[in-house]
Amino acid sequence: MSARKLTASAFLMALLAASCSNAIPDDSASTLDDSGSASAPPVESAAPPAGGDDGSDDATTEAPSTEPIAELTIVSGGDILLHPSIYESARVGADSFDFTYQFEQIKHWIDGADLSLCALEVPIAPEGTEYSGYPMFGAPADLIPSLKEVGFDGCATATNHTMDRGFAGVERTNTVLEENGMGFHGGARTEEESEQVQFYDLEVEDRTVTVAHISATTLTNGIPIRAEQPWSWFVIGELGPYDTSDVVDMAADAREQGADLVVVSMHWGTEYVSEPIDEQLIIADELAESGQVDLVYGNHSHVPEPVTELEGGPRGEGMWVAWSMGNLISGQTIANHGYRVTTGYLGTATVDVPAEGPATVSSLDWTVITQDAPGGNRLYVLNEVMFDRPAALTLGQAELQARGDVTYPVMEGNGSSERTDAPVRQVESVTPWR
Repeated sequence: MSARKLTASAFLMALLAASCSNAIPDDSASTLDDSGSASAPPVESAAPPAGGDDGSDDATTEAPSTEPIAELTIVSGGDILLHPSIYESARVGADSFDFTYQFEQIKHWIDGADLSLCALEVPIAPEGTEYSGYPMFGAPADLIPSLKEVGFDGCATATNHTMDRGFAGVERTNTVLEENGMGFHGGARTEEESEQVQFYDLEVEDRTVTVAHISATTLTNGIPIRAEQPWSWFVIGELGPYDTSDVVDMAADAREQGADLVVVSMHWGTEYVSEPIDEQLIIADELAESGQVDLVYGNHSHVPEPVTELEGGPRGEGMWVAWSMGNLISGQTIANHGYRVTTGYLGTATVDVPAEGPATVSSLDWTVITQDAPGGNRLYVLNEVMFDRPAALTLGQAELQARGDVTYPVMEGNGSSERTDAPVRQVESVTPWR
């Protein structure tokens, strides 16, 4: 067992111990909300004799090679939280928006990956209704084709804001994603849809790698579960009709349907906290111990939390967890929440694909993303702009350094590494299906 593989509780103890000797700056210990306001190496067995039991030259069966025929990448990122300052800066007409410019400096990380999954925290506003920010979000439908254009293949949609615009918002969100050829999971328009995992077929080297995606939340912002459609919102735990065991069962069913990998997006934890809380640790341990889940992408805190590998996972090879990837884009401000809400990260998982047999997540690395000042709201890879400034970047060197100072101490030293090279797409095609 690799030394980096821990149980979730052991991970927290190690994190707390480290924090005692290397305090993480906390310039935003706020309880404000989304508003934007106030192990031993394996022993090699001896090789069998080349011939039969009597030393003869009988032919032997050659074992299939375990060398990967491809290394694929799966990318996900922090919350996409559209306050009015974000969608108004993308307005290009009376009722039209283009968000692609906000992502153009990180597009090579998104469309370079073999599978890219967004964390869509807010619903799309139902047709004929006004767009809105905190506390009840409703984003323009033009957001979705923009996300498609920059390379996202699908989205996690189970969050504390899923029902901000009611069941009509869930219907509208899924419909617009579907119309744009994107996958989705987390909210459901029908009971049948709620029972379906989102699959993605990745074609590479004459092999199809099937990835199943599940999205769940532990949070509801006090919005009650709909009595008429309790299945419409994948809420687990005390607040919802589902439990962690339902995520495990769904993952097991996905494997029976042919999934090579199962990725779970979890909306969990506590806002503005830079380390996982007990709720996250307990759920993650259950998912890891189940042996059904390969990879967990977490969100909700709006500030980065670290990445680690837990014991368990399929075949006992471990399960990688990004506890929370912070914000990808939002209208939250430094004045109200500190520098940490201006940085999130992309989590890039590397998947080893053999000619035969199971694909394996071998690593989960992180790349810090920062958001430019309000007005432009462009996203940048922090390590790409620290010493090579794009013309459109308005942040000075001190501002960039301040973002790094509150992010890197959180991310470093937990068994995962910073990735500084953008992924290069290996697959011929990605096909979402249910």
